[in-house]
Amino acid sequence: MADSSTPGSTTKPSSTMTTAPMNQNQLSGGKGILLKADPIAHQFRAEVQSSLSTLSHNGKRKPKLVGILATSSSPSRYYAEFTRKQCEELGFEFELRRTGAALNEEGDSEVAKEGEGEKKRLGEGEGVEEVIVEANEDESVDGIMVYYPIFGAQQDHYLQQIVSPLKDVEGLHFKFHYNLYHNIRFLDPKSLLTAALTSAPHGTATTDNAGDQPPAGMVKSIIPCTPLAIVKCLEYVGVYNRLLPYGDRAYGRIVTVINRSEVVGRPLAALLANDGARVLSVDIDSIQEYTKRPRIPSTSTSTSTSTSASERYNPRHVVHPSPLSLQECLAISDVVISAVPSASYKVKTEWLKDGCICLNVAADKNFEKDVRDKAAIYIPAVGKVTILMLLRNLLRLQEYRA
Repeated sequence: MADSSTPGSTTKPSSTMTTAPMNQNQLSGGKGILLKADPIAHQFRAEVQSSLSTLSHNGKRKPKLVGILATSSSPSRYYAEFTRKQCEELGFEFELRRTGAALNEEGDSEVAKEGEGEKKRLGEGEGVEEVIVEANEDESVDGIMVYYPIFGAQQDHYLQQIVSPLKDVEGLHFKFHYNLYHNIRFLDPKSLLTAALTSAPHGTATTDNAGDQPPAGMVKSIIPCTPLAIVKCLEYVGVYNRLLPYGDRAYGRIVTVINRSEVVGRPLAALLANDGARVLSVDIDSIQEYTKRPRIPSTSTSTSTSTSASERYNPRHVVHPSPLSLQECLAISDVVISAVPSASYKVKTEWLKDGCICLNVAADKNFEKDVRDKAAIYIPAVGKVTILMLLRNLLRLQEYRA
């Protein structure tokens, strides 16, 4: 992620944006709205509960989610308990399977060494691969959630690919990332049984707003739950224009996403760009621009019949290096999303565009305390929406397996 001291312009162009009703938020002292995740999550709680009721009415069992905890990390333990609580409140079955250092925390750490009477403490992540494989093969399990980080980015990425795509509620398997980056919105559920990557219909933009319905024999692809939760928050506050066709509803918005991780930042940038936004992706060593419709040189006769539609429009996002500094990105952005895993990192309020929307994804607050002096809406956390996206994925995967 870029150094916050990067120099640049402070020009603040204005834009008009529809927002959520103010009576659901707090507005005081001329500050922007502090929007908690609760009203956003509420609509998806109702959807999930309705789906569970339908399963029960049809005599089908409720889905079972297995959480796999392999570290002594306090945030991971907290998230595991949060998952359990949400599942129990909504009526899902949840089982936490511990291994590695997580067993040490439970007092079950003494494991006999093979052929010896001595005991040893399990290390961070020890045995996690075996537990994932067991859950893959367990027919009673409909979804698997592994609490990362465990070993670090490279080895954790390997573990993410071990989870069966038929049980990957987090949407981290390469099949789902491939679909996301290629803007493939629907898939044949049988394709999840093979390792092959196959093409599938793109989401069709239609004037009757029905383009989000899968073609016959197809289902919606699973989207990583945190990026999807962020998109749902942006839909709620009106960043997405529902008058526009499906697949283009973020058109005209400029969004800065700070941190280009493979779990949140990069897939989020691709999602937003595939929906029409101009996305400025900021990381520690570079700034990139994600766009669905690449710029056409001014010398190009883009309106002439000789310019084909494929030259003027791309069905999926493209990525360019950006010459802008972080300050210049913030000065023109309608939306700023930060997911930096650092308590010391703060987005400078003075650099923000007046009336922008700011969304904090990191466990630590990435925005300064006076962020609402500039931001029209500030969403400090998305965890309550994320868990519902995960449970919605769980319901879909249970259906896809059937």
